[in-house]
Amino acid sequence: MPLNIHDLTEVPPLDEELAERLGRVDFPTLGHHLEEGFCDPALRRQAGGGKLVGRAVTVRITPTDSTLLHHLAGLVGPGDVVVVDCGGDRRHAPLGEVVVHALASRGAAGAIVDGVCTDIGALRDVGLPVYAYGTSLLTTKLHGIADGSLNAPVVCGGVPVRAGDLVLGDENGLLIAPAARLAAVVDEALADDAEEPDLLAELHRGHPLGTLTGASRTVAGLRTPSPTSA
Repeated sequence: MPLNIHDLTEVPPLDEELAERLGRVDFPTLGHHLEEGFCDPALRRQAGGGKLVGRAVTVRITPTDSTLLHHLAGLVGPGDVVVVDCGGDRRHAPLGEVVVHALASRGAAGAIVDGVCTDIGALRDVGLPVYAYGTSLLTTKLHGIADGSLNAPVVCGGVPVRAGDLVLGDENGLLIAPAARLAAVVDEALADDAEEPDLLAELHRGHPLGTLTGASRTVAGLRTPSPTSA
């Protein structure tokens, strides 16, 4: 397949105000309001800490060649999260110490590999949030194969990703979705988080969870009436 390369100037910029509001949300709260966009739970944070909020910039590489990733590493800027589609390969690590230092030096917010990474000790020392399925000693090379894409649609953790989507990550996992989809639920999620301390207090006062959430009332309405005796 030919190269499919889109310049970073074509990628929608990060909405800083929306990113700030999302950064105040407890990310699992978004799981109460959304079903799509959640990456495979096996795609775990390998390095870094805290919350990851940023703009997706995408790269698709062949299993053995990271030439395009090296090129992209020199183009990213603050708030960018590099999302690497490895074509399903989980043996060759395209991301290690040098690439992560390159991303960190440009102010990137993080990196996600739909595959594996390497140099895990060095990655943890750098502190840039890195998500991957695990680690490997086998690395990619710079073959210069004319196959792959930059800032074109990819798949990561089973989720379709477009350049410009928002990436949210913490120790629980990853959510990648269009900004408009997240903007539609962020206020409700923030309201839920604000109400949670009162809910927890009520639980410790002895009130049943099902009563507080309405689940018990729903269950009562679902119960099948007993047949009337003749």
